Amino acid sequence: AVEYYQKAAEQDYPQAQNILGLLYEHGKGVEQSYKKAIELYQKAADQGFAQAHSNLGLLYEYGNGVEQSYQKAAEYYQKAADQGLAAAQLFLGILYECGKGVEQDYKKAVEYYQKVADQGDSMGQFKLGVMYYEGKGVEQNYQKAAEYYQKAADQHCAPAQYNPWPYV
Repeated sequence: AVEYYQKAAEQDYPQAQNILGLLYEHGKGVEQSYKKAIELYQKAADQGFAQAHSNLGLLYEYGNGVEQSYQKAAEYYQKAADQGLAAAQLFLGILYECGKGVEQDYKKAVEYYQKVADQGDSMGQFKLGVMYYEGKGVEQNYQKAAEYYQKAADQHCAPAQYNPWPYV
């Protein structure tokens, strides 16, 4: 598989560059190399491939192969989020909620969680439920919190299934 992804990546196919980057990042079928992963993700990102932007954001958020930078993570997540990538919207929402790499802004966090929840993502639904429960960025509303927890729990989202908040 690596051989074929390599051939496609050399032909500037961004999906192949991104997948090959994942293989290098995790050492699957190749020797693990953050340097090679970053190079491949960057090539795909330069072509506007949203998932590659998000993958670069993850590397910066956790400091894998690069100096940790929440600000750079936020910049990469923003590029992917602007293209509608749910994972990047979720990650960006978390950064806004926590104030990492961006100024803390609960309303922006809610905005991104809502986008993710509207796409049917269980973690986005759970995070939105938390915001409604805590009244962060929205007016506190236990009924809405419970509705979002239930939507997430119905999709087997473990935090929503065991979350004691609606019952405290």
